[in-house]
Amino acid sequence: MQRDPLLDAIDRDLIVATQSGLPLAARPYEVLAGQLGLSSAEVMARLQRMLDAGIIRRIAAVPNHYALGYRANGMSVWDVDDAAIDALGPRVGALEFVTHCYRRPRRLPAWPYNLFAMVHAATREAVQQRIDEIAALLGEACRNRDVLYSTRILKKSGLRLKTQRS
Repeated sequence: MQRDPLLDAIDRDLIVATQSGLPLAARPYEVLAGQLGLSSAEVMARLQRMLDAGIIRRIAAVPNHYALGYRANGMSVWDVDDAAIDALGPRVGALEFVTHCYRRPRRLPAWPYNLFAMVHAATREAVQQRIDEIAALLGEACRNRDVLYSTRILKKSGLRLKTQRS
């Protein structure tokens, strides 16, 4: 198996140690440092280097929306003018109630949507109010929209590295 030349064995161990989230502790980098035999400064520097290199996408809290009382979830889909999407997409993604925002290619004729934004709220009515806010932000650049509501929770997980080294 080919290894990324930017990753050494310690980086790989750090990814494995954090791929399910940071330790729930007041000083998570110190906990990781103790587990890996590093200083907390080295843990933070390695994570920052991997973030800057695009090896990892983000270091962030990932809340369980259901545990926080957000029971309604809607993936809003938008047909946004291509000339405006580069300016408007980041503004939609920056809204405090949007947890995921993506630009995707249209699949014409059946699927005209090129902007996707996940919205969470306590009720479907509240999700709809937030979608209306997105529509107001997009203005005339939005030609069409829809919302796909979640009907059940599926296990979510990303790519996981194996713990063994070769």
